[in-house]
Amino acid sequence: MDILFSSTTQLAAAIRAGRVSAVEVLEAHLAQIERHNPTLNSVITMDAEGAHERAREADAALARGELWGPLHGVPFTLKDGHSTAGVRTTAGFPPLADYVPENDGAVAARLKAAGGILIGKTNVSLLLMDIQSNNPSLAAPTTPGISNARRAVRAAARRRRWLPG
Repeated sequence: MDILFSSTTQLAAAIRAGRVSAVEVLEAHLAQIERHNPTLNSVITMDAEGAHERAREADAALARGELWGPLHGVPFTLKDGHSTAGVRTTAGFPPLADYVPENDGAVAARLKAAGGILIGKTNVSLLLMDIQSNNPSLAAPTTPGISNARRAVRAAARRRRWLPG
């Protein structure tokens, strides 16, 4: 199984069946981000430590016969416009550079409740006011001028994982 290029449903099924662990899946994705992000500048906030803890918990839960939901153990990123408890959320706005919400927004909460594991946050335009992801005030992705920089970044990194908006 190719962890990085399997569909989300294939990956979730493989984790549930024990063919691959949530920790293995997470580490493969973190390595891919580490390899490509210095050039692409797509992921602006990482929570590798929190993701590792959650992946270990996901594997332990499966060992006890517990299933958190259809995304059990599947890693994901969110655009930086979504509030994420304990993880910086800037909405691409410099005055929010140090803002860390206490609670998850609806999207993050639902993905986590389904068993997903948050890896980090991806770059967005200033206050999400542009269809392009060029934001010179924070780490701008190297795909300015593209209406969906996330798709371009995924293509450049050959990542086909689902990334909710």
